[in-house]
Amino acid sequence: MNNKPLFLNRSASEWFSSLPVLCLLLLTLVIGTGEMFHGQLLRMGERMFGDPANNIQYFMLRADPTKPDCDPNMDIDAAVAAQAAAPAVVSDDPLDALFASEPQDPAAIRDSMEKAKALCIEKNTMYEGIVKNITPKVEAFRAVETGFFGIFKFGTENRPLLLLVMFAIAAVTTTLGLHHIGLRPPRYKKDFPVYGVSMVLANGLALFSCWYYYNNVLLSSGIPVEQPLLNYLMIGLFAVLTGISVFKLVRPPVEAEEGGSWGLALLSTPLYAFMAITSSISFLGEGHKAGLAIYLGQLLEYSGIFLNLALYIWAGMLLKQTRVVHLFMDVVRPFKFSPETLTWVILIAAAVPTAYTGASGIFVIAAGAIVYKEVLQSGARRQYALAAAAMSGSLGVVLRPCLLIVLIAALNKQVTTNELYGWGVSVFLLTSTIFFLISLYLREGVSEKTDLGEALRGSARALVPVSPYIVIVVAVVQAYQYFLDTKLDEFTAPVMLPIIMLFIVIFDKMRREPKAIAVINNPEAERRVGLEGAVRFATNETIGHIGALIILMALSVSVGGVIERSGMMESVPADLGNIWLALTILMGTLVFIGMIMDPFGAVILVSATIAPIAYSNGIDPVHFWMIVLTAFELGYLSPPVALNQLLVRMVVGEKVMDEADAEVAHKSFYYRYERWILPVVVLAIGLLTVVYGGQLLVTHGAEWRAALDGILGG
Repeated sequence: MNNKPLFLNRSASEWFSSLPVLCLLLLTLVIGTGEMFHGQLLRMGERMFGDPANNIQYFMLRADPTKPDCDPNMDIDAAVAAQAAAPAVVSDDPLDALFASEPQDPAAIRDSMEKAKALCIEKNTMYEGIVKNITPKVEAFRAVETGFFGIFKFGTENRPLLLLVMFAIAAVTTTLGLHHIGLRPPRYKKDFPVYGVSMVLANGLALFSCWYYYNNVLLSSGIPVEQPLLNYLMIGLFAVLTGISVFKLVRPPVEAEEGGSWGLALLSTPLYAFMAITSSISFLGEGHKAGLAIYLGQLLEYSGIFLNLALYIWAGMLLKQTRVVHLFMDVVRPFKFSPETLTWVILIAAAVPTAYTGASGIFVIAAGAIVYKEVLQSGARRQYALAAAAMSGSLGVVLRPCLLIVLIAALNKQVTTNELYGWGVSVFLLTSTIFFLISLYLREGVSEKTDLGEALRGSARALVPVSPYIVIVVAVVQAYQYFLDTKLDEFTAPVMLPIIMLFIVIFDKMRREPKAIAVINNPEAERRVGLEGAVRFATNETIGHIGALIILMALSVSVGGVIERSGMMESVPADLGNIWLALTILMGTLVFIGMIMDPFGAVILVSATIAPIAYSNGIDPVHFWMIVLTAFELGYLSPPVALNQLLVRMVVGEKVMDEADAEVAHKSFYYRYERWILPVVVLAIGLLTVVYGGQLLVTHGAEWRAALDGILGG
């Protein structure tokens, strides 16, 4: 989209893309906070209003009551006499003649009338009490309370629509900007025809599938379509994307470089296009024309999860616009750690924002370039620094409050988030320690000696500028706790974290730092000095990542559908006979899935297919899902996709990648490909330990703990 100023010094993309998405993100925050606030208002209403002595509570005052239509002053004697004198009702149903009618009992009639009168008096008394308690204060309070309820209700009912509109804007923007994720970005003149053809095919096939699904499946079913607008928007979206792709194919960028090869050009095919084309071919081959649309519909079915993910992405981009990461690095620098120790410290520190951003790649996007720079400046090899950047967003996905674990617990009632997070701490400590030990084994040179006292003093001085940011985090968390009775956990983090980051950005920009900081010679990665510029640029980046990542996740679900329908999973026996054999086979299967699918889509597939096999073979459910998460992270860093590696390439730039390759061109195979090999080796060892060591712990853990207690007690 055109980036030249259109109006008020803002480009067309900012008016028609950034501004609407910013409004949708803020609306999502308002809806989420409105839910919390509404709950607190209900609790306040119950404490402040009502008449407990007469059993009148606030929920009875939320709307004007309807006056009972019965008569509390009914004359019992007259009513009994009237009913006794009433003629018998003649029924037209011949079956009623088979049953003789009983003569009316005046005593029974009177008893019934007395009970009805008592109930009527009770209803009228309650009505009068409710009316009496609806004071002007109650009316004012309930107007506010029901207003927030309306916001919450609107958000709950329209989450799929909000997500689809946000996703549509982001997808159009990403497609216009040629920013979809591929194994390598299009650069040469031969790259763009391959890129363009793949995008036309992918979007065209998605358009056909969505059209066919609505017209030949939904409408022909005879069942009314609940939300046809969503189907119209989906069809319209892929029609627009197809049109843009055709335009980009016939009008490639003029800045395309000469050279390239058709073989390497295939690597420029966006991953999402590859998934869409291969899935469509599979579905069409078996006559399942609506297959792609059906699996794309999972995006809307789990709209709450994906809206939270969009908020996490925005929070990550806001983090990128602050000095927080740099200031925390200032705390570490005085110790002059070796590259290996510094990387270990960074990985441990990065686990917290990784867990709170909910997805592995978001932290890499937000801080991967900074991690690379810091590790490189400590004296590390460029390839090692790239490996550190790729892993910085990998290890924390097993920690609270990771969104992926919330999805697992939602789909699998055999596990809870608390159980998974409990095991996750051990898995995180294991993998981070393995990385540290392997790094020490492979290190080159001797670490610089550090004066501990001087380092502590320098670190203490560096804590001073960091402390306000810590205060902001604590203050916002406590404000939610005090005013809204809401704790920071895996369910509230998607809403609270962007709020925290907005306050941090406001404070950061109020400090009026003298200049923006460029990251790895990339002008587009600069921090914007002004508040408005920082929020605007963060939103611009968020749009690109929403368009690239969420559509990749959606198509990943379709790949899972292809695997599920292929019968591949059915070929795995339900009973493998031996738990160790079952662990081995399932481990290999999970790594393969993690290599080709996004974890969110993969979790949906595994929950439906592999998890039941694991349970039936006696694998502990919590242990199984720890295996799944570790296997997925290994897959996330393994070819052929290795998404975290692709994201590192994107944030540091092609120039840095070329420099890293040139630095080790004369060295051995390991050092030439260290950025790929090191993360894979670390997580492979970690996975083997989790699989087999975890099973030993499940089997013999109680015995070992008892023996240890006996030794300690003795």
